[in-house]
Order: sequence, then C-alpha cells, then structure tokens
Amino acid sequence: MLEIVIHQPGSADGVAKLENGAYLIGSGPECHIRINRPEVSSRHAQMIVHDNRMTVMDLGSRNGTFSGEGVSFYPNEPYDVPVGTVIRVGRAELLVRTAADRKPVPPSAGRDSAAEEKLSLPGEGEKEPIPLLKVTGVPERYRAAIREIKRQAHRELLTRLNLKKLAVSGVSQEELTRQAGAMIREILSQLTVPLPPELPLAVLEKELIQEAIGLGPLEYLLERDDITEIMVNGPDQVYVERGGVLYRTDTAFADNNQVLAAIERIVSPLGRRIDESSPMVDARLPDGSRVNAIIPPLSLTGPTVTIRKFSKKPFTAADLIRFGSVSPDIIRFLAVCVAVRKNILISGGTGSGKTTLLNVLSSFLPNRERIVTIEDAAELQLHQEHLVRLESRPPNVEGKGAVTIRDLVRNALRMRPDRIVVGECRGGEALDMLQAMNTGHDGSLTTIHANSPRDALSRLETLVLMAGFDLPLRAIREQIASAIHIVVQISRERDGSRKIVNVSEITKMEGDVITMQDLFVFRQTGYDAENRMIGVFEPTGGVPTFLEEISRAKLDLDIRMFNRKER
Repeated sequence: MLEIVIHQPGSADGVAKLENGAYLIGSGPECHIRINRPEVSSRHAQMIVHDNRMTVMDLGSRNGTFSGEGVSFYPNEPYDVPVGTVIRVGRAELLVRTAADRKPVPPSAGRDSAAEEKLSLPGEGEKEPIPLLKVTGVPERYRAAIREIKRQAHRELLTRLNLKKLAVSGVSQEELTRQAGAMIREILSQLTVPLPPELPLAVLEKELIQEAIGLGPLEYLLERDDITEIMVNGPDQVYVERGGVLYRTDTAFADNNQVLAAIERIVSPLGRRIDESSPMVDARLPDGSRVNAIIPPLSLTGPTVTIRKFSKKPFTAADLIRFGSVSPDIIRFLAVCVAVRKNILISGGTGSGKTTLLNVLSSFLPNRERIVTIEDAAELQLHQEHLVRLESRPPNVEGKGAVTIRDLVRNALRMRPDRIVVGECRGGEALDMLQAMNTGHDGSLTTIHANSPRDALSRLETLVLMAGFDLPLRAIREQIASAIHIVVQISRERDGSRKIVNVSEITKMEGDVITMQDLFVFRQTGYDAENRMIGVFEPTGGVPTFLEEISRAKLDLDIRMFNRKER
C-alpha cells in the first residue's frame, strides 16, 4: 500500500493511506486530499494508484504541479512517480512512500550468508510475471481513473434510470441499450473526474453500457474464440487462459457491485441464486460454457467468477488429432468401442478436457437410439435426433426442492434409455450408474476426477460408498469390473496441452483385485523450440478381449494397430 506524507508550512505532517483508485488534490470540498491554501487551485491535480504504482496528472492548475527536483508536470499529461518522490503543490510537499518505509527491517543476526548464497531452490528468487493480454487497448496507467469514473457514472445511472424496471416492462434489448447509452453520455459530460486524454470516449461508453445491462468486461472475453477460461478475482483482477497459458488482462470491473450484478445476470435466468445465505453457485451460459461463482464472506478477494468456455463450434475428433491430443488409431478404437456398446469411463484432473472428450465420444452414438444426458449444468453439445437432456436443480430459498444427479439417474432408468451419458460422477449416483450399466444399459459414458486409470477405480469405489449402503468392498469391485469396460485417462500437461495418456481395458477380477491392461499409452520424447511437449502415442501390444464382439458387429478395425512398435 502507498502512503502520502503531507507537509505544509506551519502545520504538523499528515499521512494518507492510498488504496488502488483515483484521488483529487486541491482546495475544493470535493477533493480527497484537501490543501486549503490560496496558491492551490480548487481541483489542482490527480493521483492514480494501482498495484503500488502512482501516476500524477496536473489538472490545469493556476500555479502548476512540480516534482521535488523542480520538474513541472504538463497539464492533463500523466507522469509515473516512483516511490520516494516529493510532489510540490503550491507550498505543500507530498512524499510518496510505502507502508514498509516506516519500519526498516533490521538485518538478521547469526545468519550464514555464505550458505545462503550457495543454496538455490526452485521457485525462489524473483518470480516471472504473468504476461499481459491486451483486450481493450486501454493503457494500464488509466485503469484506476476509469474505475473511479465508472463508479460515479453507475451511481448516477441508477439514480436517473431504473434499468430493472425497464427490463421487466418488456422493453427490447435494443431500446434498453439506446436509453442507457444516451444517459451514460449525458452523465460522462458532467463528471468531476477528468477523462484521460488518450482514452476514446466511445471505449468508455461501451464498457459502461456492458456493465449496466450486460456482463461488463466479460463481454470482451466471451467474444474471443481463442480464450478457453476466464477467471475474475475481484473487480480489478481478470485473468484468462489462452493456448494453455495464463494471462492477466487490461480490463476490470468498476467495483464489487458490478461483479455481483454480472453474476446475477448469469444465474437468474436459470432459476438459481447467489447471496450471503447461498454464497456459491454453479451455472452455465447460453452457449453451454460452465460458470462457477463464489462471493464474500467465503471469498476474501471479493466476488470470484470462473468460466470454462466451450467453443461455439464443438470440437470434433479431427480437431483433437490436429491439436496432438490423441492419435488417429486411438480415436478409431474408441469409436468402435462406442459402436459395440462398451461402457467408457473418462478420467482426468480439473481442466484436463474430460467434457470435451465426452462430447467427441458422444458424437459417435447412433442417431437411431434414445440418448439421455444427465448433468449438473447442461454443457454437453449432442446433435442426435432422439435426445433427452436432464439437469439437476439446487434447493430453493427454504432449502427444499433439490433434485440431485442421483435422482435423475434413477428417473432415467424409467425413461427407456438406450444410452445414458452422465456429465460427471461425483457422489452416490456412481452406484446407480453401475447398476444401470449392469442391467441392460450398455454403451453408457461418464467422467470422473482421478489422476490415473487405477486411481479412477479407487475413486469410483469411494463414490459408491457415498451412496449410504454398507456394501462389502469385494461386491463393489465386482460391480465395477462387470460394468466398466474402458478407462480413458486424459491429462493437462505442464505446457497447457491436453493429451490422452492411457487407454486401459478392465479385464476381470483376480481375488479382490480388479485387473487391467493398457492398450495405448503416451510417451513423452522431449520439448520443441517453443517449449511445447512432444511425444508419441504407442500401443502396448495388448489386445482387447472383445475382438470377437467387434467382428460380430461387422465393424472395420485393423488389429495391427495394437502391435507394439519397435523403439
């Protein structure tokens, strides 16, 4: 945090603590730092603080603003001011310092400096900064001033224009945008905070309209197809993932209230809510993108939003091959497994691409079968003709009316499904899913969080126990061995790429142990010039035990794809 030590002749020094934001200096009553002297103009200068950095701009004062070395600041031109600089406003002097400058840290006694110099640990030292992705094109030094302008503009907009009433009364989106835009232009012309000279008025108007009736800065990011994840950590920290790399962006919300307003606009149409009594929510956007939000008091950084974006055009098997996530042989084999009604479990960590792969495998389901999908937030994009989509429901304000994934799985069994696709098994529904697979609903698909095929089976055992039945462990494992045929392990690698690292078949039970064989594995061979992982998808030499079923189904599968390659 930055501090300003204010020294005026004949007065005791004052200290002001400055959070991120814009501050007016002058003799007028509206100023944040008031210097009541005759040589100081009513609105003399402006300071903008952002991440322990300060920018100073003279506002066309009568007597000017100077640095301690006597350098004059040109009117309406921003200057970066390092810590330790003295700013002169009339006869007053303002010293810029950090809170740490008040208490110098004494040198540690008894420390072995020679040993410290020799010891070098990974992750120590200066951290590599997160790269900046320019979305709006607005210089970062203006962002704090823009937030102050937005806060004032929004207060005025709420006072003058009842947007909620207009929306409920049936006013069209175009008319709502027109009225909000006209009012915002009028408000901007009357604001006390000056508009930075390099910032086009149209850019600020667009951001204010987006926050007033849309999703604010998220609108910029949702328009871009190259962004796969959006992460909002409070109003002024918006990060994205693009190409597997994390970026911070040059966009931000005005304040916490605007983040909350964006969350409300996402969850309200779905009949969901978020408030202090229910501070977490899962939702989805109209395009199927997954949304999670958590607000104070649980989130200490302010309202936090995470959006897992899905491509407007669903990825195909050819796209996964082109990305290097899978080999043609593996995709061909998995398509045959779907065709011969093998139950497939997709396993992977958070953000590894399980849902994307589930979408691709679901595209292989026959068009002439009745397919029932069951999800927490509907995000699968299937295009078969005979499709029923089910979505769970959270409890209402009274804590009643919840419909869980397990309830939907049970109900789906009465709907004459040919195939059941469960977005993710994460609770007691795992037992109902296994029973469905074992009672005539072959060819079902689901996903699970796990780091390896063997871990996936262990986690499945745990989820079955969560159903509340005291089943013997051997009975659970027999159910799993009988129900699940193929486990596909997908992983998000260090370079951000997603790869299928294992395709394993569950073969049988030996004693109390479920036996498995790997059919395909991914072997890393190194990194390319751009530090991207390279490797090969290899068969292990194992052959599926259901080759006869494939032959009876008259499906074309070249058995030579399972031959182990000589290294």
